[in-house]
Amino acid sequence: MKEIKVLIIEDHNLTRIGLKAALQSREDIKIVGEAPNATEGLKLLQIFRPDVATVDIGLPDFDGIELTRKYRDLQAENEEYNTKLLVLTMQSSEDSVLAALGAGADSYCMKDIESEKLIDALVETYEGNSWIDPNIADVVLRKIRAEAEAQNGEGNAKNISIRAIDSDIEKVIESCPLTARELEVLELIVEGCDNATIAKRLFLTVGTVKTHVRGILSKLCVDDRTQAAVRALRSGIVS
Repeated sequence: MKEIKVLIIEDHNLTRIGLKAALQSREDIKIVGEAPNATEGLKLLQIFRPDVATVDIGLPDFDGIELTRKYRDLQAENEEYNTKLLVLTMQSSEDSVLAALGAGADSYCMKDIESEKLIDALVETYEGNSWIDPNIADVVLRKIRAEAEAQNGEGNAKNISIRAIDSDIEKVIESCPLTARELEVLELIVEGCDNATIAKRLFLTVGTVKTHVRGILSKLCVDDRTQAAVRALRSGIVS
């Protein structure tokens, strides 16, 4: 993989040190700069033009959500600014999550995430995918449902932008449709049920449920249950 250039925007020194150590454990990740506040972070984004920037929400001068919004404005004026923004925070409230995504954050991750998962999130973000921490995924799912209702004329709320599935993925779904049982399992995944609960509700063994889940992930071209739920709602497979 090509070297991934990363900028860390974080006001707490110890947290910056920890992030740097965690990310640099992977050889193809290079930390190109560190910023203790939003003002300096915005400057370094323009100077270094990293592939990905980790952005804390609680910065001392202005917050990471405003930084994200300002950087997206700069991007609109200069196509050479193409950094992906990974919000990394301890704030899991619905307002914070939706505000960050609405401002243009590519991914949203909690700071208490394991190092390996943090690297996964960063790589996914670098590759152009949105990575949402499983702990706040339900907030995003509720928003997607609300947007679907609004598009169907059931509401007029102002919406954040949520991209539809890629045409290539849509073709894969059409060529490998889910079975009736896989659809039942997927609907319960969207509801947030674990394998044991799904097995109980569908009168299946846990092993059988796991087999169906693997099939669903494969057909939807996703890596985990959260991504499967988001894709199911975006594509209209589950409403």
